[in-house]
Amino acid sequence: MKKYLVIATVFGSLLLWGCKQNPQAVIEGNITEATGKTLYLDALNVDKLSVVDSVKLKDDGKFLFKVPKPECYDFYRLRVEREMVNISIDSTETVRVEAALPVMSIAYKVSGSEDNEKLKDLVLQQIELQNKVMGMIRASGPETGVTRMKIREAVQQYKDSVRMKYIYANPLKPYAYFALFQRLGGELIFDPLNNRDDVKAFAAVATSLDTFYPEATRTRNLHNIAIKGMSNTRPARPSDFSKLEDKIVEASIIDIDLMDADGAQHKLSDLKGKVVLLSFCAYAQETSAVSVLTLRELYNEYAEQGFEIYQVSLDENEHYWRMAVNNLPWVCVRDAETNWFVTRDGAILFKSPVASLYGVSALPTYFIVNRDNELVLRIEDEKTLVESVQAAMKGK
Repeated sequence: MKKYLVIATVFGSLLLWGCKQNPQAVIEGNITEATGKTLYLDALNVDKLSVVDSVKLKDDGKFLFKVPKPECYDFYRLRVEREMVNISIDSTETVRVEAALPVMSIAYKVSGSEDNEKLKDLVLQQIELQNKVMGMIRASGPETGVTRMKIREAVQQYKDSVRMKYIYANPLKPYAYFALFQRLGGELIFDPLNNRDDVKAFAAVATSLDTFYPEATRTRNLHNIAIKGMSNTRPARPSDFSKLEDKIVEASIIDIDLMDADGAQHKLSDLKGKVVLLSFCAYAQETSAVSVLTLRELYNEYAEQGFEIYQVSLDENEHYWRMAVNNLPWVCVRDAETNWFVTRDGAILFKSPVASLYGVSALPTYFIVNRDNELVLRIEDEKTLVESVQAAMKGK
């Protein structure tokens, strides 16, 4: 498999611009106070930035660009001189941008796309961080220990906030991907190769893309960055005195290693060779009993044919979970770091580090892992669970 480990620029799948593509998305709007200036549309690719189109702006500042519908999602940049606006496209949508020079980069309005509104929020927060850091440097100088410590603290606070509000909140969204590649002083804010917490953020987005867009170039690129980072940050075993080889480990799942009710550790990757139903659940849910009955029927029918269930509980009450799984025959583990909370509007939500890696935001959610440890299907509708497992057991 060809490796895509390009991190230096930003994003993208390579598009063919020389021919007409249908269906198309539209980027339109007005850039005022820019009469006679050229507005460029740049494509932000994995390995390069390329100019897609341009127009000389008239007094009304109107512009309209058409771009191909992407295989996953793509990123573009509107640019007039040094002023820029970032745009994401994930369908045949119409995105409208209104701005004026010389504050186009920070005072633009975007409509027609909630994703692009969040993209703007990220850009403005990154600019705020950059200004904060520059203020520290001007006040104390760049080389003092106090300045470096304050900068690290500011960057860490930014990363913690972005992780929870944008990346883990919905890792499939383009703004989650965009957040991973933001920069400060030319360097990536999130380190995908050496920081374990940052690697988890990359892995969360990579897993979501693996599930929904497995063949996209962007997916393969991000997937291999995450695998490389996991390899780099995996602690060496005490008995391993040999030098670890700097190589990419081929895998198509983000591994899970949790404890069962008896205190034994279970790794998802240890089930290679079996068809695995990866289940995220909470036994405290009212629908749990019905779900367990369905899983029992599947397990009873297919266990002898190499079928296994790896069930991750997000129950907050450990004792309740232990009682619930006491007599279940499959692998039952629990993410002890899960937190449940009630929002201001009364919605009940959860935060789970493990569930976030798989982009899980509702329970129950299932995934099917084939005998080669490859994630092949995400199941959010329980009505399709039985037929999906049956198809997987037949190798379909």
